[in-house]
Amino acid sequence: MFTDYTKIIVKSGDGGNGAATFRREKYVAAGGPDGGDGGNGGNVYFQVDKDKNTLIDFRYNRKFKASNGENGSGAKCNGKYGEDLYIKVPIGTVIKDAKTGKVVADLSTPEQVELVLKGGRGGRGNSHFATATRQAPRFCEDGEKGEEKELILELKLLADVGLLGFPNVGKSTFLATVTDAKPKIANYHFTTIIPNLGVVKTKNGDGFVIADIPGIIEGASEGVGLGIQFLRHVERTRLLLHFLDVSGIEGRNPVEDFYAINKELKKYSEKLASRKQVIVANKIDAIQDETYLKEVEQLAKKENLELFKISAATKEGVPELIDRVSNMLKELPREELFDVEDKIVYTLEDKDAEWDIRIEKGVFIVSGRAVERLMGRINIEDNESMYYLQKCLKNMGIEDRLKEMGVAEGDTVILADWELEWYN
Repeated sequence: MFTDYTKIIVKSGDGGNGAATFRREKYVAAGGPDGGDGGNGGNVYFQVDKDKNTLIDFRYNRKFKASNGENGSGAKCNGKYGEDLYIKVPIGTVIKDAKTGKVVADLSTPEQVELVLKGGRGGRGNSHFATATRQAPRFCEDGEKGEEKELILELKLLADVGLLGFPNVGKSTFLATVTDAKPKIANYHFTTIIPNLGVVKTKNGDGFVIADIPGIIEGASEGVGLGIQFLRHVERTRLLLHFLDVSGIEGRNPVEDFYAINKELKKYSEKLASRKQVIVANKIDAIQDETYLKEVEQLAKKENLELFKISAATKEGVPELIDRVSNMLKELPREELFDVEDKIVYTLEDKDAEWDIRIEKGVFIVSGRAVERLMGRINIEDNESMYYLQKCLKNMGIEDRLKEMGVAEGDTVILADWELEWYN
């Protein structure tokens, strides 16, 4: 089964907790703190796999998680890092944030590897918090939680040339004629229900890839028929061959078909609608009335587009078309799917300094990753640890902000999940 769109949930590993331990040996009367650090959580990577050509593996397995880091221990023993997770996808896979729709990674080159989610950092052991005045800290840091995201995976075929056209205009026959591809061909609508790729080898030794996409109908940009499933795969192509049936057998007007398809392209993407097109008047061997062919000739002249008259079935005019396409591709640049500045990468560091204060029913609630990290290394049963908390709140600006908001002695202040009573 060919699958080109799916949603998955990925989570990077949590960092291990630091340790709050002290050196204890027979001849050492007062050993100092020797708590080790927790290991970092595993990262999540996406990797191109040359042996994959579909996203079918994600149809039933939608949750992926990297390993957690191990906790630190005494004697300054650090915890083991969590194992990284590598998710293998076919070349041409675009990864988007399901919430924002922004591109996270574009895996369009062989053996490409992209870091998508960083694992949580391991917490520091109490040995890091020893100072001249605080020689026996009884607190350490908890590890950071990893990130969890819902991602969209879209497979966009990497083809140089895309075949446009309503169903049953001869695109699959053309692909079978010029490549070794074996698309299903029959005389009924939507014979092609999945994209087919074929490699064309010219007499000069050049080569390019053609994508035969499922037939488009009016309303495709809104998802009618095969809709977006079709349009997604022509986004990367550099040249579009627009097939029109001029035989009259189907009773369709090829000029109306031309404008209907281009209308759908424009609705879906202005950039896609601006792709260079060549009109291919197909089935000239079965023409019953030359009226349609003459109308297509006038259309090509009006739109200033090149026109090739062929018969995919008898191969008439096909070699000339292939030679012209090969030469055109040498002049057309390859384009990136998205602008680099639009790409987003998830980083835990971006949120390290974030905190916010709100008042609900007289209670001051302080939240944010910075506060969560701070409270992760506080031992509320230890006086030194609480002094350390006060110092950090002042250095971070939280204390001054609380005073500006009117906090008074005896008020309740919630820091992350801890409910404390404020005193000056």
